[in-house]
Amino acid sequence: MQNVERWVIAPLRNETFFSLAEMNRAVRKLVEALNQKVMPQYGKSRRQLFEEIDQPELRPLPEKPYEYAFWKTAKVNIDYHVAFEKHFYSVPHALIQQQVEIKATERMVEIFHKGKQVAIHPRSHAQGRFTTRTEHMPSNHRFVAEQDTNWMLKQAEKIGPHTAQYLTSLLQSRSFPEQAYRSCLGVLSLARKYPVALVETACERVSKAHLRSYKDLKAELEALSRNAALPPQPLVHENIRGENYFN
Repeated sequence: MQNVERWVIAPLRNETFFSLAEMNRAVRKLVEALNQKVMPQYGKSRRQLFEEIDQPELRPLPEKPYEYAFWKTAKVNIDYHVAFEKHFYSVPHALIQQQVEIKATERMVEIFHKGKQVAIHPRSHAQGRFTTRTEHMPSNHRFVAEQDTNWMLKQAEKIGPHTAQYLTSLLQSRSFPEQAYRSCLGVLSLARKYPVALVETACERVSKAHLRSYKDLKAELEALSRNAALPPQPLVHENIRGENYFN
């Protein structure tokens, strides 16, 4: 650093430049002269040492520029999708319930199983949406979808007609039925936490409001539970006659 200050910066301290390019040309000329200057302790210049020691060890630059990546381990859901930042990406159907690794760069999402790439998708920042490749669906896709759908609807019918209707509307609201499986399973899990009558009322209300998500139903159930937990409040007003008025 001291040599650069002495042989490059100091000679230019009184110069005036009218453009960055003009200044760079002046700096480059002095830096080149410094690199050609023989160093007494080595008997060679910096340029000579670079060409003898460093240059032979240099390797070509990578063909692709370095990309920063996020890594995450995930479990493949029943709908053969994995979640990254609340967006769902498909993987081959055979990997349901398997552990996979997700590598996400600024532009792409790659999914690996036991070190082998099994899926690649353009990265999406649309939360709650699905990116699905048709080749990831099973060959008997329709049969499998119908089997899973029928099972969910039968479970919903055990709860009540409004719950069954709500699950039906969830399944019909997606491009592929599997994309609603998470929401449907969530609805069925709520039915194990809340009274059946409360679930039926909540499903009826959100259906009438044309709301089609697990979060909407959960929020309605929580509101109904809070209201049900409140004890009835006596009506107090100065114009209301109490029981002593009639004695």
